[in-house]
Amino acid sequence: MSDNKLNCIGVMTSGGDAPGMNAAVRAVVKTALFYDIDVYAIYHGYQGMLEGGDKIKKMEWGSVGGILHKGGTIIGTARCKEFREREGRLQAAKNLIEKHIDNLVVIGGDGSLTGANLFSEEWPSLVEELLKNDEITKEQAFMHPRLNIVGLVGSIDNDLTGTDMTIGADTALRRISEALDAISSTAASHQRTFVVEVMGRNCGYLALVSALSSGADYVFIPEYPPEQDDWAQALCNKITENKKAGKQKSLIIIAEGAIDKHGNPIKSFEVVEELKNRIHEDARLTILGHVQRGGSPTAFDRYMSTVLGYAAVRHLIDNPDDAESVIIALQKNRVKAIPLMESIRKNQMIPQIISERKFNEAIEMRGGSFKNSLDTFRTLSRAKPNKDAGPKSLNILVMNAGTLAPGMNNAVRTAVKTGIDKGHKIFGVYNGFKGLISDDITPLGWMDVEDWTSTGGAELGTNRKIPDNRDFYEISKNLEKRNIHGLIIIGGFVGYAGAYRLLDKRNEFPAFDMPIVCIPATINNNLPGTVFSIGADTALNSIIEAVDKIKESAVANQRVFVVEVMGCYCGFLAMLSGLATGAERVYVHEKGITLHDLQDDVHLFKNAFMEGRRMGLVVKSEYANKIYTTPFISALYEEDGGEVFDVRQSILGHIQQGGNPSPFDRSLATRMATLGVDHLLKLISDGTKDVVSIGLHGGEFEIFNILDLERKMDVKFERPKEQWWLALEEIVNLFGKSSHSKDQ
Repeated sequence: MSDNKLNCIGVMTSGGDAPGMNAAVRAVVKTALFYDIDVYAIYHGYQGMLEGGDKIKKMEWGSVGGILHKGGTIIGTARCKEFREREGRLQAAKNLIEKHIDNLVVIGGDGSLTGANLFSEEWPSLVEELLKNDEITKEQAFMHPRLNIVGLVGSIDNDLTGTDMTIGADTALRRISEALDAISSTAASHQRTFVVEVMGRNCGYLALVSALSSGADYVFIPEYPPEQDDWAQALCNKITENKKAGKQKSLIIIAEGAIDKHGNPIKSFEVVEELKNRIHEDARLTILGHVQRGGSPTAFDRYMSTVLGYAAVRHLIDNPDDAESVIIALQKNRVKAIPLMESIRKNQMIPQIISERKFNEAIEMRGGSFKNSLDTFRTLSRAKPNKDAGPKSLNILVMNAGTLAPGMNNAVRTAVKTGIDKGHKIFGVYNGFKGLISDDITPLGWMDVEDWTSTGGAELGTNRKIPDNRDFYEISKNLEKRNIHGLIIIGGFVGYAGAYRLLDKRNEFPAFDMPIVCIPATINNNLPGTVFSIGADTALNSIIEAVDKIKESAVANQRVFVVEVMGCYCGFLAMLSGLATGAERVYVHEKGITLHDLQDDVHLFKNAFMEGRRMGLVVKSEYANKIYTTPFISALYEEDGGEVFDVRQSILGHIQQGGNPSPFDRSLATRMATLGVDHLLKLISDGTKDVVSIGLHGGEFEIFNILDLERKMDVKFERPKEQWWLALEEIVNLFGKSSHSKDQ
């Protein structure tokens, strides 16, 4: 605990609901209570603030129990015309002062946050007017001279400048991807074209990323309208080309705010009619609507919302005299407070720029990843590779290595198509280094990988073989036979270690004297040089889906569940899934486990259950401790828990590696593979023989030299020496081990 000037916080959700809002509310409430700060929930947004009374309700630890996995917002949201008038804001100020609230966490979109900022700016004059009208006392006016605002952006559109992701956007993408996967299968069965409309208002983020992650053929977004005057004919030509190329289906994504090059709206039903009338296409329309807002939030939305909610309270504690309204944003995987209105003003410029048809400027303002995604989509959605790329001049090998990671197929597909589009010949290796040794290698064509976007598993196969001894001779012979100029390895530690060994053997085998690019793909997320690896997000979502069901069972039986997740000696999956599922305790190898820890934790649970708790959750990494195994911990809990609670264990196993990749992993695989091919070609062009990996670091993609592998990695335990997510233990412990702890 720490001394602070903060006595009371209000939290509210406003505008359209977004999955993850409940996680943010939960984090604000629990963090405030941990620091002995009174916290009030304002029900139904500004409408509840205006009405006051029981719409502004004091929260306890148990008030936010069992809400982490729920969609929507349990404290409600509503539009409020009265708040737009000064008279309404005057009444709202009075109601807040009566509850001693002068610090407010607002979770909503740009309209809600703009209203909060105006309210804060007017606050001194509102207080003065209330005092003049004898509606508050002099003491109240003195105690509440200003209103501090901290905003969290809750919007599925991901349309606010200044934050990389908004609360709810990842879940919306998940809903869209699930729908598109289902639609694609029926479209292929009937050889049909489907037109799917998604939300987004004036922002094409949802449409673009879902088009990229679903292998769509065409996308309409406001920032990049069709270049042709007759957009309908251009679309029909594209669909006709696809059919000639052998595609059995076509998928067209349209953002609700789509326009043509002159700024005229393009409606989804128009697209369908044009396809039917011009080329007699059997086109069907699906408008996804509010299904995109609904359902349980993804692992990323739970994690991000929890971290941002915690940071919002910490900002108010640490900056009691800061009069500027701020937004707690996620920038380059780091939490940062940014000026609220500066971000809002930049955001509101984009629709104006689009209306002025300055589309390139609008794309630039959306950020570098938006532009890169658009460029990549234009390449991958072609019916055939670029005709102007010239003769195939280089031979490039693509392979998987290590254990399975969802998204590998997408990475291979992207590498193959990007390489072919640039005029080169791509070979695929089956079954990792085993295939490279046994010459299980084949050329891959444009259409060979067309349908690999959304599928789980690994079409090229993979295994944990690392080359050794005579293997190098066989590999060298097979590379020389095909005159390979460069190698792309998609995988985990096995891929990195294999690349390192090829590098080490260059003096003996000249065929290895070529650039190699590794693309990180492992659910363990245990590689240096990147904050996220392909497959980790999908695994996290598999874990939280399983744990959500486990928790429902536990609540009914006053039970503690000990859940074991994968990760080997890296605790990423355990820590992130523990945070995303509301676990009271997380055990990871990096932090260790002692018998004293276990005894303390059993004591914590016993007290909590005797005070009314209905369930408990422990998440443990599979190799957290070789003595204190999952069965051991479960037995100890069971014995010491006595009649207060019983215990069950659940070892989730290989479900964490299965299933279709999440939108995040599809997007990450596409972006990393595109950059991987580009960098490999640059190395070849420059005559450089580096062996590197592509890493996502600080929100930007960077190059990591494999020569630094031993320096940056704990090779014994196959994990990076620096692991950013270990800092999250503070939040897990705050929520799980506080003396305030009640129902989760």
